[in-house]
Amino acid sequence: MTNVAEQATALLALHSDPKLLTVVNVWDAISAKIVAEVEGTQALATASHSIAVAHGYEDGENIPVDLMIAAVGRIVAATDLPVTADLEAGYGNAGETTRMAIGVGAVGANIEDQMKPLAEAVAVVEAVMAAGESEGVDFVLNARTDAFLRAGDRPHADVLADAIERGSAYLAAGAPVVFVPGAVSEDDIKAIVDIWGPQKLTLIGAPGSVPLARMQELGVARVSYGPFSQSVALMALQDLAKDVNAGGGLPKHYRHLN
Repeated sequence: MTNVAEQATALLALHSDPKLLTVVNVWDAISAKIVAEVEGTQALATASHSIAVAHGYEDGENIPVDLMIAAVGRIVAATDLPVTADLEAGYGNAGETTRMAIGVGAVGANIEDQMKPLAEAVAVVEAVMAAGESEGVDFVLNARTDAFLRAGDRPHADVLADAIERGSAYLAAGAPVVFVPGAVSEDDIKAIVDIWGPQKLTLIGAPGSVPLARMQELGVARVSYGPFSQSVALMALQDLAKDVNAGGGLPKHYRHLN
């Protein structure tokens, strides 16, 4: 457990560093190994959607929690870097799921609020942080609010206010950082960081996102890529199949990675 505790402390330090932490999400041992070997990679994050579909399940806690945790454990075993796990909404018992994740070596997690009543969502944050404390690690909870993802046709100002209120509550409950996925603009980032302070907000990278250098200037702690990384890999595989079916083959720049 000492090594896990040390990795948790290291991951927490990466989030508090003014340098933006970038994590390309992985979904199995080989994707973890390949990404970890890239120069500059400091930590890994799993993607629940990617792990679920790789096992033949739809996203949304349809994959059994034991299978998800086992996949996280194989990813941890494939690297010496700190690993943070996407644990969706906690599978009905966020504290216990957190303990399971720590048990296989994960030192951080995303937990979705799914826009549940705020008091209920705060209680989940408290349970996760208590689980980390009981296991003796500075667990890096990336408390996720779905305010932007579930915005619908609500006025943008109301959506932003919800995200700020919820994130503020999660930070007060002990979460070190808050994840706000969705179409978050530069003005949104400024408004959020103005309230929470720097190195508290984490975002997802997507086509059209604020550039990484600008995110760093604005005080964003971390950016991850969710299921996009798996999509990039699978599109490359599909392109190869198309080329082969058309009479071609491996590209000239191909090299064997493992």
